[in-house]
Amino acid sequence: MWNKNIIKNIALVLVGFVAAVALMNFVPLSLPIGSSVGNNDDLQAYKKLTTIKSILTKGYVSDVDPKTLDDGAFKGMTSSLNDPYTVYMTKKEYGDFMTETTGNYAGVGLVVSADDKGNIVVVSPIKGSPAETAGIKAMDIIKAVDNKPVSGKNLDAAVALMKGQAGSAVKITVTRKGTEKPVVFDVKRDIIKLETVGYEKLNNDIGYIRLTMFDEHTDEDFKEAVDKLKSKNMKGLIIDLRDNPGGLLDVCVNIADEILPKGTIVYTEYRNGKKDYNYSDAKSLGLPLVVLVNGGSASASEILSGAIRDNKAGTLIGTKTFGKGLVQTTHKFNDGSGMKYTIAKYYTPNGTDIQGKGITPDIVVNLPKDLEQKPNITRDQDNQLNKAIEVLEQKISSR
Repeated sequence: MWNKNIIKNIALVLVGFVAAVALMNFVPLSLPIGSSVGNNDDLQAYKKLTTIKSILTKGYVSDVDPKTLDDGAFKGMTSSLNDPYTVYMTKKEYGDFMTETTGNYAGVGLVVSADDKGNIVVVSPIKGSPAETAGIKAMDIIKAVDNKPVSGKNLDAAVALMKGQAGSAVKITVTRKGTEKPVVFDVKRDIIKLETVGYEKLNNDIGYIRLTMFDEHTDEDFKEAVDKLKSKNMKGLIIDLRDNPGGLLDVCVNIADEILPKGTIVYTEYRNGKKDYNYSDAKSLGLPLVVLVNGGSASASEILSGAIRDNKAGTLIGTKTFGKGLVQTTHKFNDGSGMKYTIAKYYTPNGTDIQGKGITPDIVVNLPKDLEQKPNITRDQDNQLNKAIEVLEQKISSR
């Protein structure tokens, strides 16, 4: 559940909804004149920084706000790492960011990330969001917002352009695999409300649970769904993680603990080699299991999928997952500004690093190309789900 001291942010940037991140005390970076700094290199760098600030403040062609220069220097320092998940935020930006971690607010409902080519890639549209309704799909590449070119090198700026008041409109231009020309979507912003767990009983006593994200109540709702399905004589379970961008690590671990026998769920490794492990107890689901994944399954979804695969607790079906294996936390400065930065990588129980690689399912099933372009498909058209049902029926009959 929610760790008030530190929460690892394993979700991707959400346009209109951002997954929860860690909160820690932090001292300001700025140093008053006369304060000591580390070694001579630190001192020379600090002197250069203050000299540049002085030159620009006094000699630039027009008036310069010293605070703007400070923010630019801080932003430049984090952006120099070429890590889209490591960013400095002004007081307003940080306030907006933290507000988004705890509530519903207006946006288009896209989960986006930056790839190593500097593109902004749609991880997934949030189920029922304006973006999904408009037809934006996972793996679309966002090229412009309201005709302004955007880049993964400045992911937060692109995200800010897509946010706005509920009811207002925004144009999002994307390129899509298999489509020659860019596609422009007119999206009306709305309040993004998340219902992260849906479930039903299918034919032949098969249970089906769809997880759209791992928020602070998803584990409780998942357990309730399992209990209700078991009360209806469920003999096998399908967990659908397609287009699930991730969420809270603790919640993901709690769900994995409900499913897995005693063993490792996931571990994180820090720069100093320190490793933190999460384990499951001996209690398990005790039923045949199939998990559906695709290119929109990221972060916490990959943790759960990897744990199920490595512990041989179920079969993964679908297409390769997104490939985000990085952990972020935040620091808040005394002036209200803040910084989000990458602190570790996570690994599956067998030590697999999925960052930039993803997880290839046990059984690869691609949706037909003509269906990939549709925002919604029917149950009969869903060949991935139908394959999951087929495999699960075989598992049940062989018990």
